[in-house]
Amino acid sequence: MTLLTVWPDSGPEETLVRTTDPEEIATALKEHGVRFHRWSVVDGVTAENALQIYESEVARVSETEGYTYVDAMEMTPADTDEYRAKAVEFRNKFLAEHTHDDDEDRYFARGAGVFYLHIGDKVYAVFCEAGDLLSVPANTTHWFDMGTTPDYVSIRFFHDDDGWVGNFTGSDIATKFPTFDEIRSEL
Repeated sequence: MTLLTVWPDSGPEETLVRTTDPEEIATALKEHGVRFHRWSVVDGVTAENALQIYESEVARVSETEGYTYVDAMEMTPADTDEYRAKAVEFRNKFLAEHTHDDDEDRYFARGAGVFYLHIGDKVYAVFCEAGDLLSVPANTTHWFDMGTTPDYVSIRFFHDDDGWVGNFTGSDIATKFPTFDEIRSEL
């Protein structure tokens, strides 16, 4: 289930907002230029077939937002050293607070992840699940946690071929808030 939790950026001791209502989530995020939408979930989606399965939705978002490059990324748990190394590498890459010069639009076709948006003096944690499309505006300070056992297929949208480029802030704020695994265990 999709969950929005808002805390002061000083830490998670006080919960300001906690909701699973999609309309409330969309309204709270819209105030900060963040778009949140739900698409229908299709079983059997992989990185190889995601763009074909969601062709009309991808075309609509690309046209509306001016995206020129779209791809799909997949992490599927496996009992291999390669998967474990990739899981640690990818999680650590996205877990540090950063910004982008471009919007960061992600559709979760399978699985889940948490986007933490550091806006003003608050942290908005959006636990996204299959069916969620989240658009983080350019230059919004944030981080992403896919958990210790990443399992997802996501469609990523870009305005140019450079793809994902993070500008890291050097802050340790991400270490002060509940992780993906902690949030998921509460659902």
